[in-house]
Amino acid sequence: MNKTSSKVFLLFKWMVLIAVLIAIYLPLLMIILYSFSASKTVGGDLGGFTFVLYKNLFSNTKLLTALKNTLIIGVTSAALATVLGTTASVGIHYMRRKMKTVSDTASQITVVNAEIVTAMGFFLLMIFLRDTVRLPINFNLGWLIIAHTVITTPYVILTVTPRLKQLNPNILEASMDLGAGPMRSLFTVMLPQLAGAMVSGFALAFTLSLDDFVVTDINSKGAGIETISTYVYSGIKMKMPIDIRALSTIIFVVVLTALIVFNVVKNKKAKEQAKKA
Repeated sequence: MNKTSSKVFLLFKWMVLIAVLIAIYLPLLMIILYSFSASKTVGGDLGGFTFVLYKNLFSNTKLLTALKNTLIIGVTSAALATVLGTTASVGIHYMRRKMKTVSDTASQITVVNAEIVTAMGFFLLMIFLRDTVRLPINFNLGWLIIAHTVITTPYVILTVTPRLKQLNPNILEASMDLGAGPMRSLFTVMLPQLAGAMVSGFALAFTLSLDDFVVTDINSKGAGIETISTYVYSGIKMKMPIDIRALSTIIFVVVLTALIVFNVVKNKKAKEQAKKA
């Protein structure tokens, strides 16, 4: 490849990269920009700079209720998924090869399965438990937490498992040789080393729960429970509330700030460990 061809190829790569970045971030930038405008539509006349949408946001009871439900479901299901996913990862990691392969495959069924099938599965399971088995349960916030925990746990397993493979097995064995039992070794030796992967798994599970619509919509029928995703969808069918632009901006800024803080702390710890080494 001569110099001219190399420059053309490099220019092409940069053009593709810029196009991809624009496609990803332009919609976000437009939401942020129009969150400071009272314009009824995104893309219309911006008008003057105003905080009226942010002011209206905190007086929109329906939207705030949807936000509260979303956070309750997201945080609770993500915490449960982190505990279950980490425990499952450790268990699968120490299984024999054949059982490990079977368990690993089974744990990823909800990842590769169509979400609409999973949603209908939970819906029919609730009907069966309520109407056939006659259990005193119904579609409610607790049922949505269970559903979100099930669909997010495999992603925690996918996040924690690679970190488990990087651990030195001799450290755990040395801990037990020195008198610590399996549980004490797990909590004092293994889990501290998995903390970073667990935090990443929690963040991923929370994001997936926050973003979920299909499972939430199908399994909240008749319960009167609304989340951000169902609120936005129902608003599209009628008239989209423009306050959602302000809420979207706040969520984006919070997530971005948390991501930056996490990476700064992670890099700082990595540098300290490198200096010690």
